[in-house]
Amino acid sequence: MSNLSDIGFPVENEQDVNKVIMDILPHLDAVPCPPHGFYYKFEDDSGALIYLQTNAAQEIIGFNPAFVAESRRLVEIEAAVTRDTSDLDGAFRCTNKHDEAGVSEYPFVFDAPDFRVHDSTGLPATKTIGLTAFGSSDLEIYGSPEEYRSAAGDDLDLANKSFIPSGLYSFSKDGEPIERDPPQAHAIIAGRITQWQKRRNGFTDEEFYCFVVESFGGFVDVVADPRLVKSEPNVGGIVKGSFWLSGKIV
Repeated sequence: MSNLSDIGFPVENEQDVNKVIMDILPHLDAVPCPPHGFYYKFEDDSGALIYLQTNAAQEIIGFNPAFVAESRRLVEIEAAVTRDTSDLDGAFRCTNKHDEAGVSEYPFVFDAPDFRVHDSTGLPATKTIGLTAFGSSDLEIYGSPEEYRSAAGDDLDLANKSFIPSGLYSFSKDGEPIERDPPQAHAIIAGRITQWQKRRNGFTDEEFYCFVVESFGGFVDVVADPRLVKSEPNVGGIVKGSFWLSGKIV
């Protein structure tokens, strides 16, 4: 399983990944971002996205899965974070502004599949983003908050609306937090399911789950390989897991 399988592109190895890339080549839209190169965007009606990357010589240098998120949240984008994996890879460090109650400010990082499209010279800046959490191997789904509390028992480590930016810090042997450099786009999230669907990727005819989840400080879309979902979800249930965060400025 991989982040690609979370949006209906089942891959098990590098050969599978290469086949996906070759299959989508005739269906790409070019997004120039000179002098760095090009993004080539594939978009399916299910909301599944792939951003292929090429350098200025049109050589493929990377790719990222993404998703057309329905959720929206207001953030203060503070800094751009470049990656050494590709000149077109990157992330943004931001602070969550507030939820409907006007609270819940906290930092986190999200990877941006179209990172170089956005001018980072005007930062900090307040922006609206669509945020997607890609399914994790420890994904858990509970039918209700009560079931969540009962299953956790004395080991309850997260409220049923939680957002812990685990990609920002590691911990010393003494348990002291150490800021990661560079920070990673990871978070431990628990939240209430407000919407869910089992969608079908029209390109591969494979299904995947997508949820809109109300977490601490706002909403986030969650996408997941069906093999990670052990029981039928329901509105009002709880999703919990460790996720990779992909976001798009809208």
